[in-house]
Parts: sequence; C-alpha cells; structure tokens
Amino acid sequence: MSQWLHPVRYFLSRRIPEPSSILLVESGSRGLLEGLIPNLRETWSDDIFIDLVTCYAKPPEGFRPENTRIYRVTDYRGREGRGRLYRELAQNRYSMVGIVCSGEPLMTKWKWMLALRIPAKIFIINENGDYFWLDRGHLATLREFVLLRSGLAGAGAVRTLARIVSFPFTFAYLLLYATTVHARRALRRG
Repeated sequence: MSQWLHPVRYFLSRRIPEPSSILLVESGSRGLLEGLIPNLRETWSDDIFIDLVTCYAKPPEGFRPENTRIYRVTDYRGREGRGRLYRELAQNRYSMVGIVCSGEPLMTKWKWMLALRIPAKIFIINENGDYFWLDRGHLATLREFVLLRSGLAGAGAVRTLARIVSFPFTFAYLLLYATTVHARRALRRG
C-alpha cells in the first residue's frame, strides 16, 4: 500500500520542490512541448535536465542532447519492458513530472501510470501550453479541467447529463425488447 501512497505525497502539499530534473510525458501534440520547453528553461534553469517519455520517433525542437534523455515507449513493450522503464525513471529521481493533457487520446495509460509511479511533483499541461500543479491548492482548477474534459461543463453539460440519466432506461428497454423477441421465437418453434 505504501508503494502507491509514496508517489502522491506532493498532492497534499502546495510546496514546489527544488528543481533538479524534469520529466515530460509527451501525450499530446508535438507543438505543445516545443512551445513549452523555452518557458521551462527560462523559469527553472537553462542547464536543468529535461527528459522526455514519448511515442514519436524524433525528439521535439528545443531538447538538447547534453541534458536530455529520451525514453520511447515503443522500446519498452510488454510487462517486463514497462517495469524496466518504471525502474529507470524512478532511479533518475525527478523533482517534477509534466503531463500533457490536451484532450487527445495519446499514451493515456502511460501518462497516468507514470504519474502514479514516479515520486515527483506533477504539473498538467493543457492544450494551450499552460500548466498548473496537481495539488490540493489547485483543486478548483482541476475540477473545472475534469468537468470540461468529461463534457460536463459548458453547452454540452445538459446533453451529457441527459445521456447519463437515460442510459439505464434505454438499456433496460433494449434488453426487455430482445428478451420478448427471443421468447416469441422460442414459443413459435414449439
């Protein structure tokens, strides 16, 4: 149990750790990280190690070979490969992990598993290239973000809620209809 609680320890604290190295999970459009890298280097340091987990073959613009390690998920296939990647990343002792959440279904399982497995302060990068910290101090922002992504905010909220409410009734009706049709066939056959 403690192996799961250990990584999320920064969720309860608003404190931002001293930046030693940053891991970025490229689970969205390439242009997002290319625009964010200069910003991160300006904010934290020009010499800071910024590593990347990606599914793309080429690295994005702005990554320097002298202070970047690139981990391609295609090199870590299967259960053993994923375990090896988690161990390698944990050994690097990242102080921060940036996860792209741009509404694109790219590396979804990877990014959330890495967020759980790596004991670092997590920041979420949205489709505009802005980011916010995943901690209790930003719960309102996180709630709005989740509501927007799930379709429960804005104009689509009523439609989504109507679908959620009507689903059990629709399913029950279809199940009853199918049962009736098959029962009639069985009775006609004899």
